[in-house]
Amino acid sequence: MTSSRRQNAGQAFGAANHFTRDSLKLGCVLIILMFLAGGLAAQGHPDWTTPFPPHRVVGNVYYVGSKGLASYLITTPQGNILINSSLESSVPLIRESMEKLGFHFSDTKILLISHAHWDHCAGSALVKEQTGAKYYVMDGDVDVVESGGKTDFQYGGDADNHYKPVKIDRVLHDGDEVRLGGTVLVAHLTPGHTKGTTTWTMQVDDGGKTRSVVIVGSPNVNPGYKLVNNTLYPRIAQDYEHMFAVLKALPCDVFLGAHGDYYGLEAKYPRLGHGENPFIDPEGYKSYIAERERAFHAELEKQSDPQ
Repeated sequence: MTSSRRQNAGQAFGAANHFTRDSLKLGCVLIILMFLAGGLAAQGHPDWTTPFPPHRVVGNVYYVGSKGLASYLITTPQGNILINSSLESSVPLIRESMEKLGFHFSDTKILLISHAHWDHCAGSALVKEQTGAKYYVMDGDVDVVESGGKTDFQYGGDADNHYKPVKIDRVLHDGDEVRLGGTVLVAHLTPGHTKGTTTWTMQVDDGGKTRSVVIVGSPNVNPGYKLVNNTLYPRIAQDYEHMFAVLKALPCDVFLGAHGDYYGLEAKYPRLGHGENPFIDPEGYKSYIAERERAFHAELEKQSDPQ
């Protein structure tokens, strides 16, 4: 090979080597960005992972969730019920909250959820593993939970919304009761947000007074939801209508929900222990449901407009 050819070959090799190094660098950057994106998706809203003071809401109902993701502990003499496992990373927070209140995480006998979105049930596999709790889920959400979110009509194709699949121990249906240690929770099918969204109700003794507790599953229409001509969920609009009819008919003294902002957790908590229980808010419940129903109808009208 002549010196000229060797020089040209060397330049070509150097260029190729430089291209390879740049490609590797770009690949590493892309991997890091994808990792960070996944981490941000898992974190969700910052309030979801921010601790919030655990507290007694009313009777044997306690709040053990984060600032933004609501989890409730229902205590009984025969063990306890947990509603919403939240994120997988939420489980240590839930456990610590229980312990701060003087309860044992290991006494969790039954696990329930509001609906099968990852921010409310991704921690369920870990809760079951650590406590041996039985997992009860409304029939419309069972396939989603057991697929780890992959069969969700809206988010099934988005890996950021997937979670560890969990086998259900009991399939619930509308009106079913969950009983433990004298406490009775009623599962109300309030679909739309998911096909099996569940609103939980119970009666509690509050110093000799009986209070009706309502834990709203979710009345929200998420961004991107198709309310018209949704081939994956043809009945979605009718289900929302049914859900609002159910919620409006429920008697409510104590208004709670799957997210604290449904019922004004941050504003109400500082008033706890100063006069009347701020979580007793029947008018707030009615106003919230009415506002959410108006938002639903506005979105439905918008999507139904041919223009």
